[in-house]
Order: sequence, then structure tokens, then C-alpha cells
Amino acid sequence: MQANVDIAIVGAGPFGLSIAAHLRGSGKSLRIFGTPMQIWRRHMPKGMMLKSAGFSSTICDPGRTFTLRHYCEQQGIPYHEVGLPVQLDTFSAYGLAFQQRFAPGLEDVPVETIDACAEGFALQLANGGSFSARKVVLAVGIDHFRHIPDVLAHLPSERLSHSGEHRELERFRGQRVLVLGAGASAFDLAVLLEDAGATVQLIARRSAVRFNYDEPLNRPLLKRVSMPMSGVGPGWKQRTCTDIWPWLYRYFPDERRLRTVREFLGPSVGWFMRERAEAVSQLLGFEIEAARADGNQVELELRGQDGKRRVVSGDHLIAATGYRSDARRLQFLAPRIVDRLALIGSTPRLSAHFESSVRGLYFVGPVSATSFGPVMRFAFGAVFTSPRIARHLAA
Repeated sequence: MQANVDIAIVGAGPFGLSIAAHLRGSGKSLRIFGTPMQIWRRHMPKGMMLKSAGFSSTICDPGRTFTLRHYCEQQGIPYHEVGLPVQLDTFSAYGLAFQQRFAPGLEDVPVETIDACAEGFALQLANGGSFSARKVVLAVGIDHFRHIPDVLAHLPSERLSHSGEHRELERFRGQRVLVLGAGASAFDLAVLLEDAGATVQLIARRSAVRFNYDEPLNRPLLKRVSMPMSGVGPGWKQRTCTDIWPWLYRYFPDERRLRTVREFLGPSVGWFMRERAEAVSQLLGFEIEAARADGNQVELELRGQDGKRRVVSGDHLIAATGYRSDARRLQFLAPRIVDRLALIGSTPRLSAHFESSVRGLYFVGPVSATSFGPVMRFAFGAVFTSPRIARHLAA
């Protein structure tokens, strides 16, 4: 095993890159692993636009010298803090540029196992390498936590997939595709699938589609006061989520924390997608009662809120049913580490510095939402996380 380092960061999305940027020059030895911006570059469909505003899609460096605004100005890409949707490819390219500037030593190698050892933690890499680290920060994002409803779990993979599996949509040209979900990922996929030549039917339990509040380029004063802008959208509740809750959330009762994370900012579609989303064929207010693969198609039995039943079929079903954080699904963590984790629901109970009950093991990003609030489900959560955890790790 190679000589140990002070800190290992596993994950190279906005949280991992922001923390690495804040630890540069700290005097601590550091290694960071992962494919930079993997979720955005490999698991979101081409042509998508971010639901978050421009100013809240910035990755956080200590001096805020390389924001998304700075990148777009350098590249000649149209940009506005609010009111102008950010293209997925722009955000991905910005993330790569951020990584090259602030985490140039990033190792694009998967971490296969993390176990306890005398030095702290032993990490085994997919390329055969291994080393030890005194402290480990897990910034693994959401891809480990894809959620497929139980009623669909038995379907074969050629008939069922999760929305996080699709970057290229051309393979669905000429096919009938069923999309399950009521949020942005469902409607974005439905629109882009039709652009790719598929015939789409969207199915959702909700009886109506909810769109985000419009974000015009110039908001009138009264609107700015009544609905102040925050990193997760306009509104006083959203502003509280970003500015106050991260400091206080750990002191709320567990049940309230779990309920708030589960219910806060439920499924919604970007305001800029309204016209295109409303043109998608929709079956709203329907639950799936049964699902089966029948020959070359998938068939769903649905029950409406009025009790009426309906059967629909297609060549493929895409579950845009989100993600559910669960520390027990992190298969690279040794079982004896997982067994020692104190949990809130299925996620680690964290200290004020993001440290779990396993000393030296830290969790950031969406998995930390039950300790610091729903803002951690968004890239904007890195603004609170990175300076706070970096100060602690560097001390």
C-alpha cells in the first residue's frame, strides 16, 4: 500500500470540486477521484437545460473568481443571473474548466472499496492501486441512488430503464416510449425523445403539472420583495432553505427533517419548458397497478383517481422517478463501516462539519440533506458546504 495522504475526496461533481478548490494551499496532502461532472456529462440527455438559474449554477472556489458568469464571458456564451436557462453542455464544459483550474491532479479512476485501517481508511482503486488516507470525503452525488418503483422492478432491462441511464436518445427513434414521472427529468426527457423521433406517452400520479415560477430578466421591485430570489428558486421559504436552515437544521426533530427533505420542492418543471411540456401526450392522475413485459413491448395497468382503469403499452418504459439517498447502497463502503454509521432514516447523521459517526468519514451533497436541509440536493449547496468543511479539514 502506498504512503498515506491526509485527505481523499471521492467524487468530482460540484461538491467534490468545490471542496478540492478550498483545500488547495491548505498544507494538507490531498487526492481526489472520479470522472469530472459525470452525472451531467454522461447521465443527462443532450439538449437539456438546467432548472437552476445561472447564478445558482456556479461551482464554488474560495475567491469566487471563476463563476459560471466568468466562464460564459470568456467563451462568448450568452448569460444572465436569472431568466436565461443554462444549457446542460455549457454547465458541463464549465465544470471541466473549473476542474482543470482548481483540481488539476484529479484522478479519473473509480474507487472500488473503502475500509478501515490503522492509518484511517484503506482505499482500493479500480486500476489496482491502493493507499491509505486519514480522512475521506464522500461527494458521490446521486447516481448510486436511482429509484425504481417496486411495481416495475421485475421488468427486464430491455423494456425498463431509469432516466439517469440516457445521454443519447437516438436509439428510441421510431419507438413508442412510456415516461413515468411528473418532474423536470420526466418532461425534459419526453420533449427530447419526441425531438429524437420517438412517440411518447407521459404517465404521472399527480393530477396536474407544476411549473417553476417564471424568472424574467428584470423582476419588478414588488416581486423581488414578495418573492426574493434564492439559490433554489424564488420565495421566502426557498430563501430560508439556503440562508438559515443549513445552520439550524441539525437541531430539528428527526421526523421533521425527514419530512421536509421528502416534501420540500416536489416534482416541478422549468418555467421555460411550459409550452413544449404541455404539448406532450399526458396521462395524469394515474397509478400503476401492474406491469408486465409482453413480447416486444411493456404493458401497464393503470388506475385513475376516479377509479377508472386503463391499459397502455409501449416498446420501452423510462422511470423518471428520481433518487433516494441510502448510505447502505454505497457498495464500495465496507460492511463494517456501514454497520457503524448512525443514520437518520437511511442517511448518515452528521456533525456540524459533515463528519459521520465513523470518525474521519465525511458525507456531502444530497446524502447530507437530512442534516443540513434540502439545499444540499442542489449544486448550490456547495456554497455552504465547501468553505465550512475545508476549514475543518485544514485545521
